Amino acid sequence: MSVNTIDINKLMNHFDSHDQVWLFGYGSLIYKADFPYLERRPASITGWTRRFWQGSHDHRGTPEAPGRVATLVAQHDSICTGMAYLITPLTFEQLDIREKNGYLRVVTTMHFDGGGEAEGVVYIASEDNEAWLGPAPERDIARQIAHSHGPSGPNRDYLLHLADALRELGHDDEHVFALEHHLQALKFK
Repeated sequence: MSVNTIDINKLMNHFDSHDQVWLFGYGSLIYKADFPYLERRPASITGWTRRFWQGSHDHRGTPEAPGRVATLVAQHDSICTGMAYLITPLTFEQLDIREKNGYLRVVTTMHFDGGGEAEGVVYIASEDNEAWLGPAPERDIARQIAHSHGPSGPNRDYLLHLADALRELGHDDEHVFALEHHLQALKFK
């Protein structure tokens, strides 16, 4: 089920008076910055963990066969690593379309690698959105990813690019790397 969050995200006015806003990316935004930005820095946010629990009906799957993509799930002691982008508020027009399938803008504090922090925005798809698929055994998630394909390409490419990007940043993500391992094991069966 595809749910369009564009109009809801347009109502967010927390940063209306700002000329620049920090955006935190933890999924495809780490490796696919197809939007204008002023600066890019590795960063992290606390209290969240990355999980492939969101359905993708519009990019990495279809309404009949959704793919699985990353979202964040609250977890008190977790640190989620990713990439921060300094953008202008106009960029949200493009990002709201890209993240329209259940993702909402949430205010967060990012901590930059090397020191410093800033308040910014992260897109999160929570369990109350219609595209939510929720938890499943990692082997089953990997199997769904292996068989899903959408307008943006194979779902497996999303997972593999994210795993590579996290390695390049020097960060370990147990969930992502376990999914990658299961996905690679499926190729040989």
